[in-house]
Amino acid sequence: MDFGQALIALKNGEKVARKGWNGKGMWIVLMPSLYLEAGVVNGRTSKHLGQGVDLDSQPYIAMFTADKKWQPGWLASQADVLAEDWEIVA
Repeated sequence: MDFGQALIALKNGEKVARKGWNGKGMWIVLMPSLYLEAGVVNGRTSKHLGQGVDLDSQPYIAMFTADKKWQPGWLASQADVLAEDWEIVA
């Protein structure tokens, strides 16, 4: 798949990865928007937003890394955008 097809797969709720990525077990996913009322926002988040503030999180792409860590805010490189080795990950 090319990057455009990978984006469509992400929007359809699929996990995708590049065959050419060095780290095995890496993939990306589109995290949908999330709205939480102030009463359910955790302390770690409300520390930055302020007490009594609702959380209105916009969609973002996150990566599960080769080190098995969650990395929110993944950005595609030029190589990723031009690659045609994207695939859906089960």
